[in-house]
Amino acid sequence: MKRFLAFVKKEFFHIFRDSRTLLILFGMPIAQILLFGYVITTDLKDVQIAIYDPTPSEVTQGLVHKLESSGYFIVDQYLSSPDEAESAFKTGDIREVIIFEAGLAEKLKRDGKGDIQLLIDASDPNMGNLINQYTRGTILKYQQQINEGPAVSGGIEVESRMMFNAGLDSVYMFVPGTMALILMLISAMMTSISIAREKEMGTMEVLLVSPLRPLQIILGKVTPYVALSFINAVTIIVLGNTVFGVPVKGSLLLLMAESLLFILLALSLGILISTVSKTQQVAMFISLFALMLPTILLSGFIFPIESMPDILQGLSLLMPPRWFITIIKNIMLKGAGMPFVWKETLILLAMILFFIIMSVKKFKIRLE
Repeated sequence: MKRFLAFVKKEFFHIFRDSRTLLILFGMPIAQILLFGYVITTDLKDVQIAIYDPTPSEVTQGLVHKLESSGYFIVDQYLSSPDEAESAFKTGDIREVIIFEAGLAEKLKRDGKGDIQLLIDASDPNMGNLINQYTRGTILKYQQQINEGPAVSGGIEVESRMMFNAGLDSVYMFVPGTMALILMLISAMMTSISIAREKEMGTMEVLLVSPLRPLQIILGKVTPYVALSFINAVTIIVLGNTVFGVPVKGSLLLLMAESLLFILLALSLGILISTVSKTQQVAMFISLFALMLPTILLSGFIFPIESMPDILQGLSLLMPPRWFITIIKNIMLKGAGMPFVWKETLILLAMILFFIIMSVKKFKIRLE
């Protein structure tokens, strides 16, 4: 028994001496509970909306103030015409457009009723449903407030119209998100183990003494995976369209080009991971831990970014899938073209450049 206790004591010492083991034992659970606790929420917060109010009045301004003070909505812009609603959805982060009937205050006073139309971005059906419920609830409360009592029949009549996904099919959300997740994981993971494999098998020295430059070695590693991952992207789009009925309203050529761009980004990130990993297991662990969870939690794939704390919203800006999901949703569901996705495209290009420069730099250090 004494020997056994001494053995257990030795094992404890081993664990406490290894900072990486301690990090996995205690750091990961704390990080995950905080991350999941803050990210997984069904509450609505800071949803950006646009307003079309042709005849501003005390009633309409009061309702806008009520919406803003609720904490659920932020009025991002005022439209000068209902026709601007669609471009507002495509260009920005607008999730809802509220259209007041012309002369709403006078109609309420004269006829006892008036209309408000809600246009809601339902490309994320869960989010669309929540926005609809919260907006209707806020309008109902406001109506009770101005009536100074229970809501009367008639009053403000609200008509909701779901944009880009009238049937509220959840597959419209999952296909673009899954496409980003699969391409990111497969592309980055495959390349991350490629150089790590050379190190593990002892063939890295052959590469290092070859006449190839670091950039040529990296490009040589990446090229086969570009073709294979592109086939994956085409397969996902075809299956999404033919099996699940997810439309491609925008340019198919642009969609393919953006997919290729994201594949290049994922591959360059994988190469960077592989240059800092000594073994395939380490490379795979980093790929899974550093890419899968953030892609699911912080990209807007499942959980709305607007409802996250500011620090997590800031972190989400560094997640490449966030920008790619925005691009493919805009192209596939909203029919947007390059004028509406150029900003996200530039961000992906900048990330590719950064990852490639860092990868080449790491290679140079090894060559020296």
